[in-house]
Amino acid sequence: MEITPLGDSALLVRVVENFESAPDDALMRVLAAKSALEQTKIPGTIEITPAYTTLALFYDPVRAIDGGAPAHDLFQWLQQRVHQVLADSSAGFRRIPRTIIEIPVCYDDEFAPDLDEVASRAGIDRSEVVELHRSGDYRVHCVGFTPGFAYLGGLPEQLNTPRKNVPRKEIPAGSVAIGGGQTGIYPVKSPGGWQIIGRTSLRLFDPAKNPPALLQAGDRVRFRSITREEFERSHS
Repeated sequence: MEITPLGDSALLVRVVENFESAPDDALMRVLAAKSALEQTKIPGTIEITPAYTTLALFYDPVRAIDGGAPAHDLFQWLQQRVHQVLADSSAGFRRIPRTIIEIPVCYDDEFAPDLDEVASRAGIDRSEVVELHRSGDYRVHCVGFTPGFAYLGGLPEQLNTPRKNVPRKEIPAGSVAIGGGQTGIYPVKSPGGWQIIGRTSLRLFDPAKNPPALLQAGDRVRFRSITREEFERSHS
């Protein structure tokens, strides 16, 4: 396990070395480490954010010092406590049950400007792309880029499509897209370079809610194909 500074008020904790060979196992170990650190409540901790193989632990130096950390060696004090928590809990890493969230998606032409390109690269027709995409069993590996943007693993390999060479300046909120071997949903209007194949009417990010993001690391996601009429009714 490697623990390094991330600026002057955060630590980067590498929980596993490799993601590609066993992505589900990597995700579970990262989430288990996050849970162990949250339960321990190391003084000064503000937030713990998971990524593919790492955790970022953000802290308030003043609160950490008030909690007993030496001002002259704050990093080492925090490093030792993080290492001890994870060493004590490593034998108990277990699968953490997560919610299955269904996302209704309209793959209508207006909402899917890149569906033909994905189909062409895969050597199949548009309807087969939709069927493959909606039949996948997806897992949220991390959330980032824009608030609430979830990176979903589990995309059928045949649909692996490179990002666009020139990103779009504006992508509508709710756009469902493919980027390489992952799929994702743009929660807010933003620039982006992923291949757009559909749209959902669900609101993926709402700052008035707690948590504000609909999808969290570890959640399972399933897509359900809907008609344009169903999309319009749910969007109204």
